[in-house]
Amino acid sequence: MIVRHSAKAAARRGFTLLEVLVVVAIIVVLAGVGVFALMPQLDVAKERIAKAKLQALTQATEMYKLNNDDYPASLEQLAQPQPSGHPAIIQADQLLDPWNQPYGYNPAGPNNGGLKPDLWCNRPDKQIGNWPGSK
Repeated sequence: MIVRHSAKAAARRGFTLLEVLVVVAIIVVLAGVGVFALMPQLDVAKERIAKAKLQALTQATEMYKLNNDDYPASLEQLAQPQPSGHPAIIQADQLLDPWNQPYGYNPAGPNNGGLKPDLWCNRPDKQIGNWPGSK
């Protein structure tokens, strides 16, 4: 038995250009709303990453002191072979904050009462550091 489709059904096999444009417009609007809603979360995530990296760098400076009897003069020394013969503690790419700026470092540690070096990163609206009370 042969089934024949009517001419109307054969002409209606695909989507019209207008239907495709409406679907694309809806997708663009939904994507725009999603990006707008998620952008603040990106900043929060970057701050959390910065705080975690500050803790890791603080621990790396403590390890350097254990191996070499003093804190490094600069953070770059953490990414180089140590004077005591130990290998580098961290990789050079870990010396940049989530905004691709170098971390600040003061081996005297005035914000930490001189007990450990100060480490920080600067945001446009605030400074995040490794000392008590820093946000």
